[in-house]
Amino acid sequence: MTEATVDGGTSTGSTFASQFPQPTREQWQSLVAGVLRKSRVIGEDDAPDRPEDLLATTTYDGITLAPLYTADDASPDAGVPGLPSYVRGARATGSSTEGWDVRQLHGDPDPARTAEAVLADLENGVSSVYLQTGAGALDPAELPRVLTGVLLDLAPVVLEPGADFAPAADALLAVFRDRRVPADEVRGNLGADPVGTHARTGTAPGAGADLAAAADLAVRAHAEFPHLQAIAVDGQPFHEAGASEGQELGAATAAGVAYLRALTAAGLDVDTALGLVEFRFAATADQFLTIAKLRAARRLWARVAQASGAASGAQKQHAVTSWSMTTQRDPWVNMLRTTVAAFAAGVGGADAVTVRPFDAALGLPDAFARRIARNTQSLLLEESHLAQVIDPAGGSWYVEKLTDDLAHAAWAFFQEIERAGGITAALDSGLIADRIAEVRAARDKALATRADAITGVSEFPNLTEEPVVREPAPAPAGGGLPRVRYAESYETLRDRADAVLAETGARPAVFIATLGPIAQHTARAQFARNLFAAGGIDAADAGATAETADVVAAYERAGKPKVAVLASSDKLYADQAAPAAAALKAAGAEYVWLAGAAKKWADSGADGFVFAGCDAVAVLNRTYDLLGGGAR
Repeated sequence: MTEATVDGGTSTGSTFASQFPQPTREQWQSLVAGVLRKSRVIGEDDAPDRPEDLLATTTYDGITLAPLYTADDASPDAGVPGLPSYVRGARATGSSTEGWDVRQLHGDPDPARTAEAVLADLENGVSSVYLQTGAGALDPAELPRVLTGVLLDLAPVVLEPGADFAPAADALLAVFRDRRVPADEVRGNLGADPVGTHARTGTAPGAGADLAAAADLAVRAHAEFPHLQAIAVDGQPFHEAGASEGQELGAATAAGVAYLRALTAAGLDVDTALGLVEFRFAATADQFLTIAKLRAARRLWARVAQASGAASGAQKQHAVTSWSMTTQRDPWVNMLRTTVAAFAAGVGGADAVTVRPFDAALGLPDAFARRIARNTQSLLLEESHLAQVIDPAGGSWYVEKLTDDLAHAAWAFFQEIERAGGITAALDSGLIADRIAEVRAARDKALATRADAITGVSEFPNLTEEPVVREPAPAPAGGGLPRVRYAESYETLRDRADAVLAETGARPAVFIATLGPIAQHTARAQFARNLFAAGGIDAADAGATAETADVVAAYERAGKPKVAVLASSDKLYADQAAPAAAALKAAGAEYVWLAGAAKKWADSGADGFVFAGCDAVAVLNRTYDLLGGGAR
């Protein structure tokens, strides 16, 4: 729209937007300051120069997320001279609008069930097969049986073979030969990833699973099947250890460089070598960070390709919804998490997307869970038409700035790894583990204080949920970087509650001493109830009370729990908190929490305090110690 007026006529050079006054940043800042005064974040007379800084947050990479971005903030190529832009997709001009590869994961070691599930997926929207093989998973010798009925010239096969990748690779290559699949129509990835194995197991690449063996496999497979990839650079071991987005990208880039060196040392030219590598990244429910991560990853690899003298900087990407963000409690909420993650992966330009079933943290998924996982992608592709726009996040000043900041944070970590001697040396020395541990500690604190909330677990828990039971999945190899889920500390507490319930027939409980009428105590009582429920602890409350005697009477009717929690407004606390705390202790309460600020109510007689931002995990563990039962 280049010419318009409000009365329907035309005016050369006049746009519709120009008919309205243009707000300035200063006007916006004044409005922000007004809201902050009303919410008492700043005083009535405070006039900060940049009130928006009080609304900014910081990622685990130290990147500041501002509440407002302008064109001046977007500088996608700043500081990287001559860098070709591949942030839009696998090609500099952007990804194809044909849609991404819908790739379903199969980890059931039973070949009959896996064969049945593979065909069900391919008949209902899945476009490639993703198989876990090796120790504890599918026996590579069963690949011919599992792939019976699969049209291998149409459906790519991707392997995740673990430490010993050779048997699975050889078995799959044999299937291609035996089925006489035309060489030019074979697609997929043999999944050799000794660096990822090193990260997961702590065992450096050695006999049977080293970089040279992976490179030799790639050369051999490429000679026979020119479009078949052999190397997978998996960023998930770093993500699942608690890494930040920048750390996952930096470590994956360092691993990719190690493979590139091995492939060229094996005799391949750099462009061919680049084409034999696929990167795998975790997609989380933080949609903007996931979008920016995938865009930044392509930019980083384009820089590596440029420095290597390659003609193309394309990066093949496979996004898998994060295992770390899945929960065992209220697992149905995982459907929401994986939907957001899959959306972000598609918007971010991933070439292939795997949605983990909602019951992935519980064991082997059932048919319903697999159907929901694949239908999530079908809805995004077929009904939301998400793939019909090239780089839909492109041009967003926020996303462009976040992509740029992530690329620089990741490049700095990549350079640190290279200075340490490369990815293998950095894993052996503990450098990567130490850096990730720092982020994991910060994340653990945010989870414990519920700054990072987990819906259905740390917030809005359902104590009466029916358990979802699944057959145990094969345990992944351990011994290297830890593999953690964000909900684990709360789920451990819920397990303690289940142990108490099984032993006594009753769930552990606290008493909420609500002071005054409902309007005065509802907010803090509900806050306390939600906090204790996050650890599996039930709560009975006194309801509306007029005086301390009413609170004590309700406490006695509730069975005189060992732990009580005072809940009311600041106005009523001033007169009633101390007498109520003393009366509850006299009636049998061994410990009294107060829902409110510790500094303000230090003289209330309460033994501890619960408030927004308190360490909920510490509060819950302390409460369990007081209540007894349910071993840690």
